[in-house]
Amino acid sequence: MPLSNRHKRARRALERQLEYQQRKAKSVAGRESEIIAAMQRSSKRVRDLLASYKSIDSRARVIEVGSGAHGLIFYFGAMFGVGVDPLAVEYSRMFPAWQRCVSTVASVGEQLPFPDETFHIVLCDNVVDHAESPSGIVKELVRVLAPGGLLYFTVNIHHQLYSVVATAHAAWMAADLPFEIGPFADHTTHLTLTEAKRMLEGLPINVLSERQGIAEAKERARKFPPRHLGDRLKRLFFKNALFEIVAEKKS
Repeated sequence: MPLSNRHKRARRALERQLEYQQRKAKSVAGRESEIIAAMQRSSKRVRDLLASYKSIDSRARVIEVGSGAHGLIFYFGAMFGVGVDPLAVEYSRMFPAWQRCVSTVASVGEQLPFPDETFHIVLCDNVVDHAESPSGIVKELVRVLAPGGLLYFTVNIHHQLYSVVATAHAAWMAADLPFEIGPFADHTTHLTLTEAKRMLEGLPINVLSERQGIAEAKERARKFPPRHLGDRLKRLFFKNALFEIVAEKKS
């Protein structure tokens, strides 16, 4: 059966991510302690955020879907933690200093190899827009979350302009036109705020907090001198605003 265009884009995004992390592994050699310190800060911020809504039991089962090369799970402090990523095997070889802090599983987020309601905390930090089915992953996050458990979910959102360009980019890549634009080849979609929120509709969760990050993205674009046309566009049409939610699964 021929591969769908969405599947091809997801596979290409994964190839590009692996190539990027292979280059990064060489560039950070000898600076592992610096990387680990940054990872620890990120993990602590998210853990503290979740703990502000509900205490975290020392024996809580925690999963990060899309744990990537430098995910939250590695220094989250979970006694029973697991990271899931399609490139888990490769990342374990490239970044052993932290990848082996927890167990990792090589799997796609659309088909998590765990029973319903397995985990007390589910993390997914800005990864679903690289995947074949972002909404399918979100459904899986909630499926494996236990009633009363906490979900931490983020994804970058963008002005509608970038969604239109991403659609056009996907069309010419499907037509085998040799014109790949990096930021669009790295992702399968560029979500708007409306599209990101739509993925959560109808799921058995109560959203405890929501942050859209649009004002921060606009400020960031104005802060530095533009290097190219893409930076100039960001001053007019926001890009890479972090949509962040904390939610609790309904009992």
